[in-house]
Amino acid sequence: MGTAPITAYIDIPSVLVVIGGALAAAMMAFPMNAFMALPMVMKKAFLNKQDDVLSIIKTLVELAEVARRDGLLALEGKMADVQQPVIKAGLQMAIDGNDADTIESVMRSEMEAISRRHKQGKSILDQIARFAPAYGMIGTLMGLIMMLSDMSDPSGIGAGMAVALITTLYGAIAANVGFQPFAEKLGLLSKYELTAMELVVRGVLAIQSGESPRALEQRLLTYVHPKKRPVKE
Repeated sequence: MGTAPITAYIDIPSVLVVIGGALAAAMMAFPMNAFMALPMVMKKAFLNKQDDVLSIIKTLVELAEVARRDGLLALEGKMADVQQPVIKAGLQMAIDGNDADTIESVMRSEMEAISRRHKQGKSILDQIARFAPAYGMIGTLMGLIMMLSDMSDPSGIGAGMAVALITTLYGAIAANVGFQPFAEKLGLLSKYELTAMELVVRGVLAIQSGESPRALEQRLLTYVHPKKRPVKE
């Protein structure tokens, strides 16, 4: 049994049929503005940038200590040092005198909006992963039709069949090695981000209510795996 050269697995028209077809189908299935955001979605999944939960907890505890010692208004001078925009937004509402229900409602609305955007990005990748194998099969059928339309040279049937089948291979690879894993990874990153935001919501509400910094830290650390929690000396 011989080994096929690497060039046997390369066919540009097949790539165009599978990837171009799947992207075109997704473009028709989703609003254009959502589809145009796909490169940023892919970038987020590829870079795998996660929020540092321990850093968020440390920031919230430090702010809770200031608020407990000097009052909520003292946090105004600390805003420039806060790196996380969502913490700034929540604390600013607390400083402005909003009640806990209002703060929680606004912050959870923001969480829901982020969750919807993430779900939309994931659904686009999921759909492309579903379309790719179908366009692989379409490419194979196109190749078979072209091959069977001219049977004058039996020696070329094997090569023609190989080219026809390669689009099915491309469709399977695009779906199961590319788009579907990216979609699952994006879903996982979304869970991480929403968990970080849940920490912020609980932290801001605790600061607004004057909760003890020690109690707040212990409560927020329950979101962290025990092995990753800082060791207390």
